[in-house]
Formats: sequence, C-alpha cells, structure tokens
Amino acid sequence: MSGQDFLAAQFAANRKHLASVAYRMLGSWSEADDAVQEAFLRLMRADTRDVANLRGWLTTVVARVCLDVLRSRKIRREAPIGPDAEAVPDETSADHETDIADAIGVGMLVVLAELTPAERVAFVLHDMFDVGFDEIAPIISRSPAAARQLASRARRRVQGGQASVATDRERQHEVVAAFLAASRDGDFSALLALLAPDAVLRADAAAVAMAANRARAGADAMLLAPETRGREAVAEAFKGRAKAAQAATIDGEPGLVFAPGGKPFAVFDFVVEAGRIVEISVIVDRTRIAALQLEIEGA
Repeated sequence: MSGQDFLAAQFAANRKHLASVAYRMLGSWSEADDAVQEAFLRLMRADTRDVANLRGWLTTVVARVCLDVLRSRKIRREAPIGPDAEAVPDETSADHETDIADAIGVGMLVVLAELTPAERVAFVLHDMFDVGFDEIAPIISRSPAAARQLASRARRRVQGGQASVATDRERQHEVVAAFLAASRDGDFSALLALLAPDAVLRADAAAVAMAANRARAGADAMLLAPETRGREAVAEAFKGRAKAAQAATIDGEPGLVFAPGGKPFAVFDFVVEAGRIVEISVIVDRTRIAALQLEIEGA
C-alpha cells in the first residue's frame, strides 16, 4: 500500500468522527461535509511522517476549518442552515448523521449558534470530544487559560445561564477598562488591585522582538519576556504605557488593542477570574492577529 493509499484509508476510518466534530461546530451537514473534505485535501498535501496521532491531527484541521467558517458567518451575519432545512449529503451515512442530529437536538444547535466562534470551538472540542486546552489553544490562537475561560462561559450559556454570562462579560469589561485607565494614569496601586497575585504576562515572539527593538531605539517601551509572573512585575510592565491602547472585543472577550489608523498592530488578550486579571497575552504576530475576530470600541 502506498503512502497516499494508507493516508486515505486512515482518513476513511476517521471520517465519521470528523463529521461529528464538524456538524457540532457548524450545525449544517453541507458545511460539515465541506469541512471534512477540506481536511482530506490538506491531509493529501501535508507531510505527516512525524504525526504520531493522525486522528488528533485531523480533528485539529477540521476544527480550524470550522472556525474559519464560523468567523466568516459572523462577518456576514449569517445563520447556519440548520438540520431542518437541508438534506443529509451522503445517503450511505444517513443513519449515523441522523443519530448525531437527534443526539444534539435543534435546541442545542440554537444555543451553540449564539456563542462566539472561539467559544463554540473550545466548548465542542473540550466538552464533547475531551480535547485538552493545551491542544485547543493554538487552534483558536489563545492561551490554554483563555481557552478554558471560553469553554467555561460557553458551558454556562448552554446550561441556561445566559443572564450570568452577560453579567460576567460586563464585569470583565469593567475590569479591563479599569486596568486601561490605571495603566494610562501610571497608577501602580490600582494596577496591583486589579491583578491576581500569581498573574502572568505572556508575549509571543514577535512582541518580544518588537519591544527589544523599540528599547534599543531609545523608546520608553514595555519590556517583554516570553513569560512574566507576579502582579508586581506585570503592573510595572504596564505602568504608564497604554496611552495609545483602545478597548476592544477579541472573539467576544474584552481586551485591548494598539491600532494606529484602525489597523490592529498589537492585541492584549485578558483572562479574568473572580474580578481579577490572571493572565494577559500580548499578540503581535500578524498571522495570529488576522485569525482573531476583533471589534475596536468606538471604531
């Protein structure tokens, strides 16, 4: 059996699983089928010799394709077709697909459709398919802690806690807004009060390089390391250094962004728990920023 034939056979063995993942994310059999087909095409083009878990690799690919579809829907303000409005694409798998649709239920699909794309992906992968947050994080371009927060919020909404989710989001926006004000004012005590004792500041490689270049050029730039721990160190990094930042919503979550001319240049992603900031991620990598759904307040 050739390498391509082996991969095709492995894909066929996992096709039902991939269809289950895609349908739960998209709520549309036609779009789910397209996502699975795209995963097959990518498999045929990829070098998978070092892939130890092909099922996991394929699940990740399908999740990323679905995330793109969900984000595209949000931009176009479109709803999924839904199980009642379309035919099952492959009659040979009709029983399997009907079982999935019945197990999820129309009500669940309606609730899932109200989630942000990142929330839906995090919730489906973790709660329905037991994928770890370390694996989910790179799919949605967030940290594991942020992925956990997204799944938790989605879970509360699915369980009927829409009001508490709205209150939670409002509180998080208030915390991030207060952090921005304290940073602009250089209020170290206020920054400390908003940060959890074990708060962590993470920066991607592009952010670290940018900060180093600005410091070498003599600018009063935020000094960044890949990881900075402790609220004192995090507060010091932000003290007086967010004057150009703007409040933004990042995949439905409160955050900050540097966007000169309206073009996002750096994104600050927050994880807030119990009214305190536990994690801030600085994202400068253009590919990662392009993958985020950003809404700049006042833009």
